[in-house]
Amino acid sequence: MDRRTTLALTAVAALALALAGAKLWLNPSTMSTARAVEQRGAFSEAERGAIEIFERVSPSVVQVAARSGSNPLSEEEGPSSSGTGFIWDHRGHVVTNDHVVQGAKTVALRFASGEVAEAEVIGVAPNYDLAVLRIRNARQPPPPFALGSSADLKVGQAAFAIGNPFGLDQSMTSGIISALKRRLPTSSGREIANVIQTDAAINPGNSGGPLLDSAGRLIGVTTAIISPSGSNAGIGFAVPVDIVNRVVPELIRTGRVPTPGIGIVAANEALATRLGIEGVIVVRTAPASPAERAGIRGVDFASGALGDVITELNDKPVRRLSDLTDEIEQIGTGKSVKLTVKRGSQSRNLDVEIVDIGR
Repeated sequence: MDRRTTLALTAVAALALALAGAKLWLNPSTMSTARAVEQRGAFSEAERGAIEIFERVSPSVVQVAARSGSNPLSEEEGPSSSGTGFIWDHRGHVVTNDHVVQGAKTVALRFASGEVAEAEVIGVAPNYDLAVLRIRNARQPPPPFALGSSADLKVGQAAFAIGNPFGLDQSMTSGIISALKRRLPTSSGREIANVIQTDAAINPGNSGGPLLDSAGRLIGVTTAIISPSGSNAGIGFAVPVDIVNRVVPELIRTGRVPTPGIGIVAANEALATRLGIEGVIVVRTAPASPAERAGIRGVDFASGALGDVITELNDKPVRRLSDLTDEIEQIGTGKSVKLTVKRGSQSRNLDVEIVDIGR
């Protein structure tokens, strides 16, 4: 056998071995057993906290499905809406947003267990975008949340939202409280004061769900987002729990919450800015209202003369309408306040009663 033939045979043998090796490598029957799973270390403190919060409170979060028609199978009886709610007490009351159940004839709840129950709307507060539902069929509801306070919240502290974004139930997101004391307009034309801003992801379907602190306590009710696309853009808002804890018991008792006021129609803040006025310009007073009885004057449209400007309430400065309405809501109906009113170059003090202007 000459040298050339020997080299050829050697090359063929090498190729055969290579192909055999490739076949052995790719043949599942010749593969080794599955690799051993390496055990992970302990969860970090932050992870343990988030897991504990979800496992403890998520059973108390429900999906809310509302429909304006009586037949849930009909697409012609009116639109449907979906949001989130949470157990408020052991009597089966559920809190959600007013805009989630607005105009609803039928409301259904889906619990974390998958169980579905009917509910009825027993009270709404459009001024605060809050509503209370009651579970109709007898059942033992999951436990309510522990309540926190929104008065001592700090920008930068952790925040957790649990809800049903895009119908994906039992979803949890986390972030921080990114701002406090925001003002949020409602469909009723008023503003909610001291609203919490968070960057925890909030999307359509989260409305009415809980915002929690790192101890798992309720600190707010998620209600709105700012987003050009309609999805999370890192700016979400929640009604502070101190307002919720004041409004919800009243809704359970009476089905409504009083709207404290003195009976004035105020000018737009932009007008006050253009005129260089710091305070609330009174356009007119409601007939037989406390403001009218106290002698407060509105704009004289015949002459174009400016009316009274409210500059203080109980010796606290009033620079914009929200300063006035916030204080009046905190004081409540049935009490009187001292208003400092500027008319022309003169100022005077007036005692004005606070009444329920929502009746």
